[in-house]
Amino acid sequence: MFISPMLLETATGPFSHSDYIFEPKVDGHRLVFDQEAGRVRLFTRHHNDCTSQYPELVHPFEDDITLDGEVACVDPGTGVSDFEAVMSRLKTGKQDRIQRLTKTLPVTFVIFDILRYKGKDLRSLTLAQRKEILSGIKLPSNAFGIMPFIEGEGESLFAQIQRKKMEGIVGKLKDSRYVSRRSAEWQKVINWTYEEVFLTGYRKDEFGWLAAVPDPSGKLRPAGIIELGTGPKERKDFYIKSQKLVTGEDKTFVYLEPMIRCQVKIRNWYKSGLLRDPVFTRFIV
Repeated sequence: MFISPMLLETATGPFSHSDYIFEPKVDGHRLVFDQEAGRVRLFTRHHNDCTSQYPELVHPFEDDITLDGEVACVDPGTGVSDFEAVMSRLKTGKQDRIQRLTKTLPVTFVIFDILRYKGKDLRSLTLAQRKEILSGIKLPSNAFGIMPFIEGEGESLFAQIQRKKMEGIVGKLKDSRYVSRRSAEWQKVINWTYEEVFLTGYRKDEFGWLAAVPDPSGKLRPAGIIELGTGPKERKDFYIKSQKLVTGEDKTFVYLEPMIRCQVKIRNWYKSGLLRDPVFTRFIV
């Protein structure tokens, strides 16, 4: 039984409140674990069956159950999760390679909610009540873990997350019922990193600014495409300035002298050296 997951709103910043619990935000992908009549099936948030991708999670619980959580590749020493690693697991197609990866790149299912148990739908219970039930569940293997949380002290947790360079935190109302839609009763706070980049071109057919950063020798190297965070004023200002800086073009891009700089916020860097999810914040004059 697939249950469409409850989604997060974005908070303006870290906050503390006695009505909330706060959890670390795991940098993986959402997973709904369902066991019915003893059969285990795994689903992404978009209802794609990914059971075959994670053989180490196909272990039955003592009773039928539906769980919500995040699947991740977690460094056991630091607790930091590797987004690119779990994405490589999700995209691997060949079963022999998947089996090898269960040894070399194992995943952990970090459970933060229980939606159904022993034939009972638990979604009308409060989050606090569901957490209490979840805490008493026996896990089937060490590939499963239960998300830790603290009550009230979101800002303190966020400070710890920043020091560890983790993704962020999630604040959830203790009295929240589980709903299969986006809800302000669950809010995320991302631990953004801020970077300065040079704008070296733009897409012709749809919006996108080419970004570059200096390499160790001081030469600029490509760092990705900025697609988010700009408004009409920023786009107009960029267009006016860019027309004097054009150096060439091809079928897809117009290229510029790297004379325009801006600040972006990112989740982190990809191993390839590209910015992950860059969002424009301001021009640097």
